[in-house]
Amino acid sequence: MLPSQALLLAVVFALAALQALASDTFMAAVYEHAVILPHPTQEPVSPSDALALMDKNMDVLEGAIKEAAQQGAHIIVTPEDGIYGWRFTRESIYPYLEDIPDPVVNWIPCTDPSRFGPAPVQERLSCMARNNSIYVVANIGDKKPCDSSDPSCPRDGRYQYNTDVVFDAQGKLVARYHKYNLFLGENQFNYPKEPEAVTFETPFGKFGIFTCFDILFYEPAVVLVSKMQVDTVLFPTAWMNVLPFLTAIEFHSAWAMGMRVNVLAANTHNTSMEMTGSGIYAPAGARTYSYNMKTEDGHLLIAELDAHPRLSPASPPAVSWNSYALSVERFSQNDHEFTGIIFEDLFTFTALTEPGGNLTVCQKDLCCHLSYKMAEKRDDEVYVLGAFDGLHVIEGQYYLQICTLLKCPSTNLSTCGQPMETAQTKFEMFSLSGTFGTSYVFPEVLYSGVQLAPGEFKVLRDGRLKSKHGTSKPLITATLFGRLYEKDQPHPLRISL
Repeated sequence: MLPSQALLLAVVFALAALQALASDTFMAAVYEHAVILPHPTQEPVSPSDALALMDKNMDVLEGAIKEAAQQGAHIIVTPEDGIYGWRFTRESIYPYLEDIPDPVVNWIPCTDPSRFGPAPVQERLSCMARNNSIYVVANIGDKKPCDSSDPSCPRDGRYQYNTDVVFDAQGKLVARYHKYNLFLGENQFNYPKEPEAVTFETPFGKFGIFTCFDILFYEPAVVLVSKMQVDTVLFPTAWMNVLPFLTAIEFHSAWAMGMRVNVLAANTHNTSMEMTGSGIYAPAGARTYSYNMKTEDGHLLIAELDAHPRLSPASPPAVSWNSYALSVERFSQNDHEFTGIIFEDLFTFTALTEPGGNLTVCQKDLCCHLSYKMAEKRDDEVYVLGAFDGLHVIEGQYYLQICTLLKCPSTNLSTCGQPMETAQTKFEMFSLSGTFGTSYVFPEVLYSGVQLAPGEFKVLRDGRLKSKHGTSKPLITATLFGRLYEKDQPHPLRISL
């Protein structure tokens, strides 16, 4: 045998061995955690008191991690702020922070806890992963000292970061991510100087991670999927629901479909702040999800996912989002066009005055086309077709193009666009499309009672969002939510406090 043949044979055997170790599917878990919050004082507590609170939350998380592992989960994601909450100033959060090293140090805190100084939280998380043979994803706080040689160094001599950590099944730190798009009021934390595209390899696919508000921006969310080609996104979040387009289960499942990746979304549970809604989402729809505004209980979700969803036969095809809408003439525009506000954005609406038909409504460069047939046209419910093409400026700035079929809260058209959770009207069919100027469009369908509709709608290659066999439940909204990242305004000034 020639040396080159021997080498080739060795490579073939090595690849076969790796494929044998790799899995086509894996079991994923997310835990929606009702966080035990600190006392609402703004005064700093002692490190021991901070650890005592964090241990209470980690006791709860440990129970969920053990249960997930016993049910065969390979990885579990826990929420943003899940270990200490969110009621902090820059000074009062400091006792809760630890120095989190770069994962290149090859560190298992469970077996070598003091290698980088006191790290009781990282030690305990590492042991949870190691003792249960499961990847553990958690959100904690990182601190990094700096001095006057760094012109960006904060006055108190340290950077503080909202941080995700991942420990593998041996308890090794394999990922650390500093949140880049801080939400309003997160003044206790600093922005990292550059956005971090954090990925890591597992036997069940390539994973990326980011946090909450990050999902609405190009960096790092789109970069991880489009450039880094991750299979699955890990998403700790403390998401406050905003109907009709930005409830957690609605938008996060739509993002998974639009980006054609798995998303493991673990939300904080706090009904007084409208925080609920977690799920395990595949490109073809939700595998499992939970939306609970009735109790204050945490909730564990477990489901099986394809390790490489783009290679899966179940993966939906790539979509040309404006193909159909650009190819057809405008449908009739009736005399019922008017404007209304959704989340401070000025939409152009047209009412669905007939039990079925074809409608078009336009705003700037966006024209939205709708074909529909109601199961019954009710006198006490009004639906509209809406279009928005512009810069959203509330709770952050980002450019949107949205086409939506939407139920109004009442028959008074001035209420159209206000939050609405219930409906009575079912549709025998609907088909929604738009002349989008972006390839980043997220398809949303939300039923009465804030319920998803997995398997009940599809997106065609030409960009039409269609019901498959009508709606099994009354419809709140069917929406195509487009993001034009290149038209965003410059990111808000990132300053050190």
